[in-house]
Amino acid sequence: MSVAEVLHGAGQDVLLLCDHASNAVPGDIDLGIDPRLLDLHIGVDIGAAEVTRALAAALDAPAILATVSRLVIDLHREPDHAGLIPAASDGHLIPGNVGADRAERIARFHAPYHRLLRDQVRRQRPALILSIHSFTPQLEQGGSPRPWEVGVLYNRDARAARPAVEWFRAQGIVTGDNEPYSGRLLNATLNRHAEAQGIPSIAIEIRNDCIREPAGVTRWATQLHDLTLFLRNTLARKGVPAT
Repeated sequence: MSVAEVLHGAGQDVLLLCDHASNAVPGDIDLGIDPRLLDLHIGVDIGAAEVTRALAAALDAPAILATVSRLVIDLHREPDHAGLIPAASDGHLIPGNVGADRAERIARFHAPYHRLLRDQVRRQRPALILSIHSFTPQLEQGGSPRPWEVGVLYNRDARAARPAVEWFRAQGIVTGDNEPYSGRLLNATLNRHAEAQGIPSIAIEIRNDCIREPAGVTRWATQLHDLTLFLRNTLARKGVPAT
């Protein structure tokens, strides 16, 4: 199977990424779980792929969407991360991952996916990279309710993050600043392909009950389209040129 779905666009100043777009498991990998678990957040970022595709179409922008479930290998983790091939996720055991050949899965999925991202960034040189994710209203295994409709995640480079948080809040949207978790801790893809290359970026986390249905996907794709136009203008004023 291909490691990613690649959408082409004429606009070259923005690149969209979706690391957890799919719940697919290759036929030769047995996770040893009830298949219904793959439809939960532990298997896929619910609604994120649909939002990414709609936003790519609205912007006429390139997008790369992963095609393997995070339960096979989490492409949004560093290769040495303990949770790269999870033995458990949100209280659910993943017995087929116990003793899995880590090097084989990295070589088969993780390495080619990140080579694809690297090559796209080098070829395109976008002025802005947006990574689209979704999060649960509350973890299954305890935890407090998450009130945010959207979270803006980032590490050290806040050039796009600060104006994005302000923009969302100005729209009356309950917005998390590095919530529901911090991009300083979980930001592997953007650390590697954006921040390390000097490219402004943010990870956008949408609460998944907002984008489970087509109407929600349409609403959020429209919101993110308008946000992206705002960020392009803001970054240009700050001297980050569009390509």
